[in-house]
Amino acid sequence: MSLPEPPARRPDLDDDFAGPRLRDDVWVDHYLPQWSTPDRSAARYDFDERGLRLRIDADQLDWRPEDAPLRVSSIQTGTFAGPPGSGQGTHRHRPDGLVVRSATPTRLLWAPSAGRVDITVTASVDEGCMLAAWLVGTEHLDPLDSGEVCIFEIEAADLSTARCGIKAHHDDRLQPEMTEVAIPADAAKPHTWTAIWGPEGTVIGCEGTVLVRSAQAPAYPQFLLIDLWELDGRTGNYPKAAWIHRVRGWDLGR
Repeated sequence: MSLPEPPARRPDLDDDFAGPRLRDDVWVDHYLPQWSTPDRSAARYDFDERGLRLRIDADQLDWRPEDAPLRVSSIQTGTFAGPPGSGQGTHRHRPDGLVVRSATPTRLLWAPSAGRVDITVTASVDEGCMLAAWLVGTEHLDPLDSGEVCIFEIEAADLSTARCGIKAHHDDRLQPEMTEVAIPADAAKPHTWTAIWGPEGTVIGCEGTVLVRSAQAPAYPQFLLIDLWELDGRTGNYPKAAWIHRVRGWDLGR
């Protein structure tokens, strides 16, 4: 089944990553900075003729010592956290006393409660890496607003498949609903993923083809994150890389 055509109007978010700098009106170049420190959460990246190259460098620190081995370079469309020492913030990923380490302002750069996003990427082929894109509840209105639309998780070890679907996290109004899908494209080359979510549910597709349908969808503001992860420790050659070529997004919840 084919994906619906994008809305006829201009996107609210449209970035082709032409450089030479990352747009600070759309993106934060730190991964969930409230739970870490700036030297650990900062993304490594540069621009070339293909767009934004996310990198994992040999000297890059683990995102948090408690989560090691885990290094990540990420961009996200906003931030939210309570004061340092509190447990408030977007994506409370650990149940064992996670607290805010870095003061982080609330920035809702692009946080629709319903919408569509088209993301064109080239996945990493480097050992131990995973490229992911996801929408996650900001939690700035309610800590229950934590559910996730996982658009894709593509591991370099198997570029023929991806994981997609719904993650509930702390939102008991949602049920986990993840699935593995065959990627209808060469993930090591530019290809486009789409997520559409709103009152009628969630649709996730790739290269114009629907791959996942769910009756569920988080009904609250969500940030978009696009991440390059190194999951298996320091192995292989550096830098490791993946590319983001273009992102277009429509806020359909206004």
